[in-house]
Amino acid sequence: MQDGSVRFSELLPGGAMWSHVLKRGTALRLTDLEGGANVGALFFNFENLVERYNMPDTLKAQHIARLTAGSVLYSDMGRILCSVTGDTVGWHDPISGCSDAALVLARYGPSSYQHARNAYVRNARDSFLTEMQKWGLGDRDLSANVNFFSKVVVNDEGFMSFSSGNSRPGDYVELRAEMNTLVVLNSCPHPLDPNPSFEPKPVQLTVRNVPPPGADDLCRNSRPENGRGFTLTERYFL
Repeated sequence: MQDGSVRFSELLPGGAMWSHVLKRGTALRLTDLEGGANVGALFFNFENLVERYNMPDTLKAQHIARLTAGSVLYSDMGRILCSVTGDTVGWHDPISGCSDAALVLARYGPSSYQHARNAYVRNARDSFLTEMQKWGLGDRDLSANVNFFSKVVVNDEGFMSFSSGNSRPGDYVELRAEMNTLVVLNSCPHPLDPNPSFEPKPVQLTVRNVPPPGADDLCRNSRPENGRGFTLTERYFL
């Protein structure tokens, strides 16, 4: 990463939430500092917040059940919100959703800010909603999220299993914005993580300037459908 391209960098502590409008022509790198991180993510077209990341279209258009370098994140309008341009992990989970208050209570037991202060146990759903409210979004705007750094395998019977140790210290994933994209993150544990202790991991967030995708771009050419998606997205900005 060239230092001159970096716009800003900051730490997302474990169990915290974050949001930012990632401008077209910039990229967001998420770096797992300790290994074993999970970052839940939602994506919206900042110029029209009713357009947002669509998990079914993202998976069926690319014939995939995981995200890695070369994958793109489709909106429900068939445009591309972000592209995965760099990835040292190899597998990011787009299918498992996020934890809620009931799951967290059952797994970790009761916890409150009044008793535990900043060490209190958080859940991803409420964290999403708290951060989304800053942008005028609420319950009806929740949709299926991506879980970066996490791997979930589905067997032939349809059972889902969480793969521990999928991400190592220093691993990263980089997302290039193809639209002006509102990114909403939280770093709560994955809902299928079997760890009985609440131990969310910190992630470094770095935003930098990047060139536009060219004709030979990996994400544009990884699927024929992606080429059409890029064309539709670029016409949006004409």
